[in-house]
Amino acid sequence: MQGHIEPGFEAVADAFRHNFSHHGDVGAACAVYLRGQCVVDLWGGLADVDSGRPWNRDTIALVFSAAKGPTATCIHRLVERGLLDIDLPIAHYWPEFGCNGKEAISTRMVLCHRAGLAAVEGDLRLEEVLAWDPVVAAIAAQRPNWEPGTMHGYHARSFGWILGELLRRITGQMPGHYLQREIARPLGLRYWVGLPEQELAACAKLIPPEGGSDAVAALLGENSLTARVMSGPSKLFGYNQMWNRPEILRAQMPSSNGVGDARSLARFYAALNGDINGVQVLGAAQLARACEPQSRGPDAVIFKETCFGLGYSLQPMVAPGAGPRSYGHPGAGGALAFGDPDAGIGFGYITNTMQFDLNGDQRSPALIAAVYACLARREAGGE
Repeated sequence: MQGHIEPGFEAVADAFRHNFSHHGDVGAACAVYLRGQCVVDLWGGLADVDSGRPWNRDTIALVFSAAKGPTATCIHRLVERGLLDIDLPIAHYWPEFGCNGKEAISTRMVLCHRAGLAAVEGDLRLEEVLAWDPVVAAIAAQRPNWEPGTMHGYHARSFGWILGELLRRITGQMPGHYLQREIARPLGLRYWVGLPEQELAACAKLIPPEGGSDAVAALLGENSLTARVMSGPSKLFGYNQMWNRPEILRAQMPSSNGVGDARSLARFYAALNGDINGVQVLGAAQLARACEPQSRGPDAVIFKETCFGLGYSLQPMVAPGAGPRSYGHPGAGGALAFGDPDAGIGFGYITNTMQFDLNGDQRSPALIAAVYACLARREAGGE
């Protein structure tokens, strides 16, 4: 383990070590900001088991759906600037979208997973998905999976393509480029959607979960909605070694292939909570609206209780053990990034060791529990 911790946060380092000795981590990093200051910045283990490459300060990792938080934030910047009305039909900005029962679908419905477009229909090749235009055209042409607005179900990948195309239509920029210009570079973040070629060597090599690729299809059938969502489009995606391929990392999949370090994810949410070095990502009023619950209850896709605001996951699903107003997003297999505006926390955890545990992944909850225990001791006047 390397990095630094501020006095009083030693328990977070203990939990981080414990994840390696007891919970199977091979390579990981964790960072915590408290009221704009970095108080925990830890990393350790191996970035690449095959080569023995150690995880170092500049190692970055794929964070899967933890990408949804920054992507949603880009949308909220457009709203705040008066460039997007989330209650207008998406077809107002993207005319081709307004067909086959999608005429009334709004951006709000997509942000809170109520659009009925969880599974991308159509027959697509991988190179078409990675090329952007064919996959967004397929979404624009398809019918909804259920009547829009009647229930919520996790839009695992379509979320990013729909919102990303809205960004492109309104700003003229691809979503990853907009994110870099508006958020990542001003905040000094090492975080990308569409990883630059020169950063590929710094990326940790993903260790897929045992049986993770086929578990859903085996349980529910390969043509079930859940299997089509989690393996789609066109059954092209599984939780396997494909996510280590350079062309996957270089593509823009704004809900699924964000790549960055824990420090940057924590700093991102710290900046959302307030501002860092004069950079304010969103105003307080817009963030408050984004964190109002929109969908709560049994999820039609992933069959468990979920709670979504406008693009952010909310409690109790986002960060077990964190404050009640925490917001952010987990990523498949273990990654997590969130903010707690009451405690002033920005938190980021990344790992190359994917786990799908029916009893729940123990790694990030252990780190969260340690963070809040340290905060409680500080407030009580002890160290």
